[in-house]
Formats: sequence, structure tokens, C-alpha cells
Amino acid sequence: MNRDSERHNMFSRRVAILVGGKALLLSGLAARMYYLQVVEAERYRMLAEENRINLRLLAPPRGHIIDRFGVAMADNQQNYRVLLNAEDATDVEATLDALSQIIPISSGEKNRILRDVKRNRRFVPATVRENLDWSQVAKIEVNAPELPGINIDVGQSRHYPFGPETAHVLGYVAAVSPKEVTGDPLLELPGFRIGKAGVEKVHDLQLRGSGGSSQVEVNAFGHVIRELSRQEGLPGEEVALTIDLELQKMVNRRFESHSGAAVVMDIHNGDILALVSTPGFDPNAFNRGLSHKEWQALTSDPKTPLINKAINGQFAPGSTFKMVVLLAALEKGVIGPENKILCTGEMELGNATFHCWKKDGHGWMDSFNAMMQSCDVYFYEVALRTGIDRIATMARRLGLGAPLGIDLPGEKSGLVPTREWKKKTLRAPWHKGETVLSGIGQGYLLATPLQLAVMTARLANGGVTVSPRLTHPAPVAPEDVFDSAPGPQTQPVDGENLGLLPAHLELVRSAMEAVTANPKGTAFRARIKEPGREMAGKSGTVQVRRISKTEREQGVHKNKDLPWRERDHAMFVAYAPVHAPRYSISVVVEHGGGGSSVAAPIARDILAEAQRRDSARPGVLPKDTRPESSDPVKQVLKDRSHPLGDGRKNVLKAFFERKSRSRKT
Repeated sequence: MNRDSERHNMFSRRVAILVGGKALLLSGLAARMYYLQVVEAERYRMLAEENRINLRLLAPPRGHIIDRFGVAMADNQQNYRVLLNAEDATDVEATLDALSQIIPISSGEKNRILRDVKRNRRFVPATVRENLDWSQVAKIEVNAPELPGINIDVGQSRHYPFGPETAHVLGYVAAVSPKEVTGDPLLELPGFRIGKAGVEKVHDLQLRGSGGSSQVEVNAFGHVIRELSRQEGLPGEEVALTIDLELQKMVNRRFESHSGAAVVMDIHNGDILALVSTPGFDPNAFNRGLSHKEWQALTSDPKTPLINKAINGQFAPGSTFKMVVLLAALEKGVIGPENKILCTGEMELGNATFHCWKKDGHGWMDSFNAMMQSCDVYFYEVALRTGIDRIATMARRLGLGAPLGIDLPGEKSGLVPTREWKKKTLRAPWHKGETVLSGIGQGYLLATPLQLAVMTARLANGGVTVSPRLTHPAPVAPEDVFDSAPGPQTQPVDGENLGLLPAHLELVRSAMEAVTANPKGTAFRARIKEPGREMAGKSGTVQVRRISKTEREQGVHKNKDLPWRERDHAMFVAYAPVHAPRYSISVVVEHGGGGSSVAAPIARDILAEAQRRDSARPGVLPKDTRPESSDPVKQVLKDRSHPLGDGRKNVLKAFFERKSRSRKT
């Protein structure tokens, strides 16, 4: 009996202990549940929301670039791209392998994507592929459940409607490199582009705009279910150029297959109406990403399409420099308009012989006829009498030898040599023979086509220091309308007077007029025949190699007998109309041959077109230069022509309709 009692008591104690333990555990569990559900409720609600809701940065539309009449030279197009969000992908490489069964992904692309994933923050998506077509988008959407972390994004891509014709002015945009990341969140967005050249680079911050934000609800795979809220960013500002797009296109066509550059400007306010470098390149290719083969083709082309020859090309000005020499000589008084110099076809200086382009010489030449017929011997002698330092001073007053400050990156300064320059740079004394060569614009002298256009403008406008401008001083609002009355685009810009005597300028300008108007002028055949639109100009033919005595005697130095790289550069500067100057131009044709036979006809046709179009007139901008709708979803839904099967087309249509509904919500 006692044994049964003891056993019962032991069992009761064990039960009590067990019940007490369970009660203690339940109490702890209840307390924990109370702590989690009541005390920490707000915190875990926030964490749950953060898992369900993603905050995404929205790239702003890049600002348009328009010409002086409001025509878009750079705008934006829809861009369908596939993104990989590493935060939502369980295995990035496995996801890419699965995606490669739908759209081809090369090993190089895969390495690039993995590199971007490692470089980006975990929540920043990496761009897998851009510019997808409808079929590719549909396939990815159909297979979305098997592609965790993969999303289709509808964005905007930079577009250059006129490609090579405007490439050197506009430049291009391209992906942000690691060294260009500055902490701006926009620069880390997938597919974000920044300006890398031209106006796109100079005005990048102005064109870039500021980002917006979007709150989206996502599922366990990271796919967007709906958009909860959206705050649009500020689009980039519009940049208005002084370029006349139609004239720009005409200049490109007129150059045909030639390599070279041309600049047309308003001589009164400095507006650049056309700035062309040929051959061009397609800036859209840089936006989408160049292949290795495309890059090799561009960099190995002997005509260097990537270089903007209008501001980066440095050429000896040749006989287009003779106006500078004559003005310096007249100002010093070493020669007068009536003084004559005998040209026999050559000039001896020490042991060297300097030849005139006319083998038998021009005979007795005064300043007017020497300029009109481009007599080299006359300018050899005038340069010697004037001296290189005085010539250099005049050259700088007319815009040579220093950057002009145009709104484009990489402008070269050219070179105007002096005695001091040679002593410091080459550690050698200056020689008289070098002054002789400078008299006809060769030797050490270098100038850009832009500088030559500015030099001509300052001669044509009466000696005022007009400077080139490519953009308006202030952005032009789309609602602004300019009529034919004088306004900020047409009024002359206040500039410093160069102090040139009117009589000297008149002599030079009348000689330039005779170059095209007088039958003895070097460019008479290239004159503008239409009354009231005549041009005045000066041709130049620049040697790029030394001609030996044997070659000169045998006549084998002619351009047609030489390889392309050894032919002379053809040059021409001019202004028009003669009696009321408004436009100046410089034309350089690389290895083109004679200035009067090759460059002058090009300049003639361009100046005639500028006057016909009245390119310098004030622009009239439309009320709205942007597309009718910037909503990519609406644009997609307008397209009913895609040849997908009904099933996949309906899936794709539903996807975009879902995005449209969530945006309204």
C-alpha cells in the first residue's frame, strides 16, 4: 500500500512539473508573441512593407537639342530593355543561363553583366540587353516565372535623326564608366547615358535633368505587380543652337566624298550657322554600344571621321593668310598700295630658292593685283620687310593663334610663331627663310577652319572682334516667337574695334572681291553670278610635302600624280554678299588639290544657299517641340501591327495594360 502511495505521489509530482513547464513555455511564447505582435508590430510591419514595396529611381527624359528654327537635332525614342535585379535572383548565373535560352547572351556580355552586378549596389538593377524587339519582350514575359530577378523596362534612348550630318556638333551619349561615377544616383541607373562629346558633353548637366521616384509592389520573384505611386522627375532643359539644320545638311552633301571641314558664321553676332567635318560617323552607334569591328573601322579610317576637323584640325592657312600679311605691312608702312614688286617666278634668299605658283612669274605687282592673283613672290618680299613678330601680332588680332571659346570640347589653338616662341620651344634662332614661308601662310603657321572663318568675319565686318557662338546666350523657350524685327539673334554683338585703318581694310576687301569678280582673279570661275549675292574670297593651296628640284623640273609633283596623303590641301575663305556682308565661310578640303578649283566651288554653293535660305534670319520656334506623348505605355498600345500570334500578343498586351492601370492607381 505504501509502495502504491509513493508511486502515486511521484507521478503527481512529475505531472505537476510537466504542467508547470508547459505553462512556463506557453507563458514565454505568449510573452514573445505579445512582444512581436504588439510591442514590435510597427517595426515588422515596416520590414514586411519593405520586402513587398520597392522604391525605384526614375531617369528623367534628356533635354532636346534644337536648331535655330526649332527643329529637333537630338531627341529621345522608346527603349525596351531587360534588367537583372540581383537582390531578387537566387542565383544570378543560373538566371542568366536560363535567359540565354530566350535571347542570345555571349560570354563577353555575361562577364559584363556579372561585373555590373558586383559593382552596383544590390538594389540597383544591371542592364542585360537594350533595344529589344516585340518578339523578345513577349518571350521574356511568357517565361517570367522561371526568371527570378528579370524585369522588362520601358525607358527612353537618345536618338539623332540626322546621324553623321550633325555628329561633330552634337557629339553623342554613352554609358557611364566607373571613373565617371560621382555619387549622383542617376549615374548608377541601368542604361543611363551621359554626354561624351560635342554639345552633349558641354551641356550634359543642363540636358540631364533630375530623377523621379516610383513605389512598386513586387512578388517573391521581384516582379512588379503594380505601381503604388509615382513622382516624375524634371526633364532636362532644351538647348537651342545657332545652327541652321538645312544648311548643315546641304554642306555635308556638297562635300560628297571629300575629307575636310567648313564653317559658316554670321559676321555681325558670331552665330555659327553650319559647322561641318567630313566624313562623319553615326552617333546612334555610340548610344547603343559599338562593336569591336565598328570601333576598328572608325579608328583605322585614314580620313579620321571621329575628329572634328572644324575645331580640332590644324592646317597651314596657305594663301588665305595673305590678307594678314598685307594688313601688317600696310600698318607698319613698309609698303603702300601703289608700290610694286617684280615677280620673276622665284626669289633667291641665301642658298635657297623660293618659287611662285606661276612658273614664269607675274611681272610687276602692286598690293591689289598681288592679292587678286595670289602672287607668292610679292608676299615673300612683303613678309621680309614686315617681320614675323608684326605679322604674328596682326594674326592674333584677327583671331588666329588662340582658342576662340566655342561651346565644343577640344578646340585647338592653332599656332602663330614668333622669334620668342621658336627660342623657347625649339631652342633655336629664327631665320629669314621662315619669315618668307610665313608670308604665304606656310612654315610653322597653323589654323583651324573655325579660326579662318572668324578671321574672314572680322575683315568683312569692318574690323570688329566678333567671336563665334554655337548656343544662344540663354535657352530659348518653346513659346518664344521671333519675327523679322531686330532681336537678340540679329543685333550685332558689341565687340572691340581692332583699330585697323578703313583704307587698309577697303584695299584688302576690294582685292578679295576681285579674286572672284575679275577674270584675272584666282577664283573667277567659282564666282556667284546672281546679282546682289556676289562673294569676295581668297583661295589657298597648301603643300604637305617638300617638292624637290627634280620633281619641279619634271612636273611630277602635280596632285593627280600623287597618293592621296601627299596631295595639297585645298582652302578657301569668303564672305557674302559683297556690298552688305552678312556671312563668312572657310572651307578646307584635305588633300583635295587646288584651292580655287576644289574648295572655292564648294564655298560658292554654300554661300549661295545660305543667302537663298536667309539662314541668319531670326528663328521661329513651334509652341511644342516635343513628341505628342512621352508615355511609353501609351505609345506601345498604339502599335497594332506586330505580327505575333494572338496568344503571345495578348500576354504582352496584358502586361502593358497592367502597367498602365497600376500607374493610374
